Formats: sequence, C-alpha cells, structure tokens
Amino acid sequence: MSQYDAIFQPIQIGKLTIRNRVVSTAHAEVYATDGGMTTDRYVKYYEEKSKGGVGLCICGGSSIVSIDSPQHWWSSVNLSTDRIIPHFQNLADAVHKHGGRIMIQITHMGRRSRWDGGHWPNLVSPSGIREPVHRATCKTIEIEEIERIIKDYAQAARRAKEGGLDGVELSAVHQHLIDQFWSPRVNKRTDEWGGSFENRMRFGLEVLKAVRAEVGPDFVVGMRICGDEFHPDGLSHDDMKQIAKYYNDTGMVDFFGVVGSGCDTHNTLANVIPNMSYPPEPFLHLAAGIKEVVSVPVIHAQNIKDPNQAQRILEAGYVDLVGMTRAHIADPHLIAKIKMGQIDQIRQCVGANYCIDRQYQGLDVLCIQNAATSREHMGMPHIIEKTSGPQRKVVVVGGGPGGMEAARVCAERGHQVVLIEKAEELGGQITIAAKAPRRDQIAGITRWFQLELARLGVDLRLGTAADAELIAEFKPDVVILATGGRPFLEQHPEWGAAEGLVVSSWDVLSGKVEPGKNALIYDTICEFSGMSVADYLAEKGSLVELVTDDIKPGAAVGGTTFPTYYRTLYEKEVIMTSDMALHKVYREGSKLVAVLENEYTGQQEERVVDQVIVENGIRPNEELYYQLKDASRNRGQIDIDALFAGQPQPCLSDKGDGYLLFRLGDCVSQRNTHAAIYDALRLCKDF
Repeated sequence: MSQYDAIFQPIQIGKLTIRNRVVSTAHAEVYATDGGMTTDRYVKYYEEKSKGGVGLCICGGSSIVSIDSPQHWWSSVNLSTDRIIPHFQNLADAVHKHGGRIMIQITHMGRRSRWDGGHWPNLVSPSGIREPVHRATCKTIEIEEIERIIKDYAQAARRAKEGGLDGVELSAVHQHLIDQFWSPRVNKRTDEWGGSFENRMRFGLEVLKAVRAEVGPDFVVGMRICGDEFHPDGLSHDDMKQIAKYYNDTGMVDFFGVVGSGCDTHNTLANVIPNMSYPPEPFLHLAAGIKEVVSVPVIHAQNIKDPNQAQRILEAGYVDLVGMTRAHIADPHLIAKIKMGQIDQIRQCVGANYCIDRQYQGLDVLCIQNAATSREHMGMPHIIEKTSGPQRKVVVVGGGPGGMEAARVCAERGHQVVLIEKAEELGGQITIAAKAPRRDQIAGITRWFQLELARLGVDLRLGTAADAELIAEFKPDVVILATGGRPFLEQHPEWGAAEGLVVSSWDVLSGKVEPGKNALIYDTICEFSGMSVADYLAEKGSLVELVTDDIKPGAAVGGTTFPTYYRTLYEKEVIMTSDMALHKVYREGSKLVAVLENEYTGQQEERVVDQVIVENGIRPNEELYYQLKDASRNRGQIDIDALFAGQPQPCLSDKGDGYLLFRLGDCVSQRNTHAAIYDALRLCKDF
C-alpha cells in the first residue's frame, strides 16, 4: 500500500477528520423522491461508497434551499423544509457506520433551471438575463427576495446539521445564484449588489455570514467554485483567485472545491464533466492556482479516474483531496480494492458520460458498465456471492458486453462457464466503437471483463461459431445467448443495400470498407455511431455530409458529449443537415446519387458522392435462438415479473431434462450497453 500512501493520509477539514484523501463530489443523482427526500435508494447508493472506503461523500448536487429554486428538473434534494431532517439522519447513520463522512451541496439555482414544472416559479437572477442552456427566462431579483433567500440558505444549513450530516458545500459554480452575482457578465446592477468587486461579492458573503450564524464555527462549511469561466467577458482565473482569497480571508470557509470552466452554454457545459475525448485532469492547474491563495484544503474533481493519477496529484501537492466521482459510480469499492492490492479488479470509469448525460435529460444517474450502481436498494450486488445451490454448466454465446457480464456473474456464482465468440476477440460493438477518434477509452470496458474472466477461469472459445450441435456437446444446464445483431440496411430497398450501394457505419469503423473521398452519412439513430463515423471519415480526409431526418445530428447524444463532437466536426468542415430523409440511392457512372427528401415539405434534393453510409440501428441475430428454443425446458422465455423485481427465475427450480435457454442484449432488440449488462446481472445473479 506504500505506493498509494498519499491517498490514505487522513486530513482535517475544520474540526472534522476525513479518513483518506478521496472524495465523491456533489452531483445531481436524480434519486430523491417524495418531494426531494433522501429515501432508500439514495441512502443505499451512498452507503455503498462508504462501505467501499471513500473518505468523504458530498451528496446532492444542486440541492435547493428555497421553494422557488426548481427541484423538479433534477429530482434534487429539498432542504427548504424540515421534512428532510429525519431522512438526513438515516443517510448520515448509513454512511457513518462504515467510517465515511457525508456532506451536502446547497444552492439556489437562480436563472439556471426551468420554470415550467414543480411550483412553476418565476426564476430570478441579478439582472434578469436568461441562461442559454435551459432556455428559460427570469426576472431581476428584488432586495426583499435577496434577503429571503439568504435566510433560506441559513435554514437549509441548519437542517443539514440537525440531520447529522458533517457539513454543507455552498454551490458558487456552474452559474448558480451566488456566482451569478459575482460575474459582471450577468450582474449589471448598479446598487449595493453589483458594480464594484465588493458589491458583487456581497450576496455570497451575506449567505456565508447567515449560515455561520445558524450552524456555529464547528460545523463544516465549504464553497465550490470554478477556476475560470472560459468566457471572454466572464470571470478569468485571476478573477477567481481574487474571489477565493476574499472568502478565504473571512475565516468562515473550511474548504474550497474547484472545477474548471463555467457551464452556462452548451460548449462550456462539456468542459465541466470531461468525457473520454479529454486528457486526464485537464483543469488541475486551475485548482492548483486557487490553492496558492487560500489557507484551507482544496478539493479538485475532473477526470481523475485511477489510483495512480490520484497518488501523483496528491503527492505533488497540487490539491489536498481528489474527487473521484464518476470513478465511484463505476466502482464504489475502488478504495477497498486499492487497500487489498486488487488494482486490476477495479472497474475503471471510461468517461462515456452515460451517467451525467442521463442526469441532464432529467433521468436517474446510471453507469454504462456497472448496472448495480444505484440499484443497491433492489438487491443488485456489487459483490457476487457464491451459490448455495447446485453448480451448473453454463454456455454463453456472444462476447459483447451482455455476454461478458453473464459469463462473469455465473462464474462468480461458482458455475462452470464456457463463453463462445465467433470473432477472434471479445468486445462486440465496443470493439467497433473504440475505432472512432476520441472513443478509444470505451475499450476499457472490455479490458476489465477480460481480466475478470481470466481471474475466474472462464473457458473462452474465441474464433468459434456456435451452432446447436456444438452447444449440445457441452451438455449445458443453461444456455445464454448474447449474439448481438447486424446493421439494419435492408429496411428500405430503395437504399440499394442488396446491390451494395450503401454500407454501414460498422463497415467503415471496422476497416472492412475504405473511406470514400466524398461521403454522405445518413443517420436515423442520432446516437454515437453516426457522429463517430463522421468524425472518423473527416479525420481520414474525406469530405463529409452528415444527414438526419431528426431535429439535428446527434440529437440523442447527451449534453456533455455532443458539444465535443460539434467542435471537431465544425473544425473539419463537416456539413450537418437535419430534417432530410434518405429516399433512395442509385448509381450514375462511377458515382452514387443520394436522393434526400425534406421531412416537412417533401421536396427532394440530390447529392453526388463516392460513398453512402447508413446508420439505421441493428436487427437481432436470432437464428440460433430459434434453433434452440423448442428443445429448451422454458422455451427460451424469461419471466419478466421476476426479472423486473430482481428475483430468481422460477424455472431454475423446475426439474427436468434438457437446458434452460435465455437471451439478452441486442439479439432480443436493440438497446444499449447498459441495458445488456443490466439484463445479464439481474438474470444471472441468482443462478
């Protein structure tokens, strides 16, 4: 463990001792229920992290202090009512019993939200300037409202203290109300709340004073700030250093959490939670700059994913604590595994941003590769226990994410597992996705499974096409099909797939088909694959037009991710065309003519190109399933009541000859990586 000594050094924040230097920082989980209460799912999510060894959890990103700061959008925690106190007591007890510490981020969102839900409030900001990301209008805040909200902060902090939490973090980042007052970009006031530096600092200072007066000197109060807003007319790094020093010198702030970049535009939002296209810890220098001017501990959390990064950052003294938030979403037992020397067993975050992109769609935070995260309350295990029942012979066909998870879980349960994959390597569609520029880290999902399957002794049969005869040779008790699908090019015969006029994104990314000099991509799915192949072709020097019949290219790619694609596609002069369907393709000499039809007018246009790539999703590979179905004891059926409830399949207790047959993932219907892994976990955990 000496290799990671810096991680395991305790630290004092105010009068509170934290057992190590790793923090799960505040994020909006979208788990709060019953009007913003931290109920069972919420509690067990944070208990698992504490059980796994994390030093400090700061929960509840954007938790509201006032009823006119909309709570509905994030399903955030509601600190505007005393109803929250007993729920906090449950949360605090669950975390404390495993040695962890728990705080909560509190805020008033000001203009950064939506008004069309919940109480339907009038949003407020210092000068009534709307925020671009949420497209919501707001009013200019009045002095009486300022005074009310300051009191609301104090009462929210009181509720956190009475609930047994260890502290609060004031959110003054991401253009919430406190930093809306700071920024001359949005604060145009000429009264005592705007103009000069001291006036712009006044709201945050009065909040801090009111909170301290309510909770006293010993309760931890921190502040989360950005290191640079990255706007020409916004707060620069030097400005933020001045602001941090100002509040530090009051003696009322116990720690600063520092992130890089503001996020009140789509482009800057992508910076705040860096996806796999970013380098490691890209904004560490900004946090280190803040540390130079303050005397209290500094936390930094952006793209710190593995223990070696964390150790290096802490050892060098850039900051005092490292936030590994997405790392703990991927593996809440990360710290325990470091302690036990199980570094290779850490399920490392790959930066897919499935978690945060769901949050920005108002959906609950989930991990693309760990289906147990946030489902602890449903009995989804992070640690798979050995079965107390019979040992079974399990044959898994298909080495994509669903098949790998099924094989892993069955092997952890103690069963004898054979995994058959027709390709020469594991990974399935992950392998194809990793060929795209800036997407190579997605292959980390496969690497972890490879290590786990080797550790568990799974019998891998790569480069082997499975059929009914081969499967019968293994005399299986259970057969699990995860055979995936194939590109769905034949949906419209007018596209000319049968004549070879169009190819799939898989063909291009896998290298099966050479890039055309002048390529048209027609993307009906608007997720990663179409954007990825456009990026790939443009990087190879092709002229590219990306066409969709949807509202915009990449419409289904999340809010922290599509901006990174747009940056590079605009830079490479990719033409992006929306509202146009591919009507037909025909050959004219050595060229292809793609006929596009406007979704709304029916007007047609033609493009003369060298290559047409169609991304139209997939059709399931179900031939093997229908070969095996009739001979199976359960006729291939999954009891969905049991599956959805996380209960064992009833057919497991049936006696009889022959095998049980199940299928999951894309060989049933197209969904995504998380869906395949989740189905595998909830199906196989009780085998």
